[in-house]
Amino acid sequence: MTYDERVMTSYVVGDIHGCLAELRYLIEQLPVEHGDRLIFLGDYIDRGPHSMGVVSYLLELPKQANVEAVFLKGNHEDMFLDYLGLSGNHGDVFLSNGGLATLASYGIPARTFGGIEVAEQLPPAHLRFYQNLETFYLVKPYLCVHAGIQPLKTLEEQTAAEMYWIRGEFIRNPHKLPFTVLFGHTPQKEALFDLPYKIGLDTGLVYGNKLSCLAIEEKVLFQIKRGTKTIQKILVHDNWSKRPKLHAS
Repeated sequence: MTYDERVMTSYVVGDIHGCLAELRYLIEQLPVEHGDRLIFLGDYIDRGPHSMGVVSYLLELPKQANVEAVFLKGNHEDMFLDYLGLSGNHGDVFLSNGGLATLASYGIPARTFGGIEVAEQLPPAHLRFYQNLETFYLVKPYLCVHAGIQPLKTLEEQTAAEMYWIRGEFIRNPHKLPFTVLFGHTPQKEALFDLPYKIGLDTGLVYGNKLSCLAIEEKVLFQIKRGTKTIQKILVHDNWSKRPKLHAS
């Protein structure tokens, strides 16, 4: 099969939270080929020890791996931007939600108030990275988003804040969108398959559990445990069998 004939594979990666080693080991062992797509669901920073390193690695990834990379905004990037005095939400709780680890990774002393003085201490490429993150990404029939969607709204009616922050209301209920929603944000012991409505890929890496990545066309789940170097490959085709199909409204 030539490159032009093969089907592009989309790999969707859950929450990283400053855990650079596991991210590197995961990406280096994925069967990624030229032209494939890596989609990251957000929360690159906070809590873990290497937030700056994670962003530096991600910035270089498209060139090194020769792939398309899509970076979505998580609620932690949303908080960080607000803390920096830029467009965002809930910057007042950034430090208490793991932000001290992010500042430390940049060599910035802890300070109660952020603002432009802190923003100016970031590498310009990193600041652009945070400011240019996407809210959602559509790979039909999948909708990739950090936290989820408001179950009763159309895609056009969703707000950015809902997509960064929603939790229980989305997870507990079916929704009306004609897409399966791939999301992170809410850590689970195992990847959550609630088909045809949603798939949760935050498996609590920073809490000592795993980093998860789903190859959506092949229906293969790749995972790496915190503190290890080898990924596990899990065939998850059966999660799609005998499930009702979503219909466009």
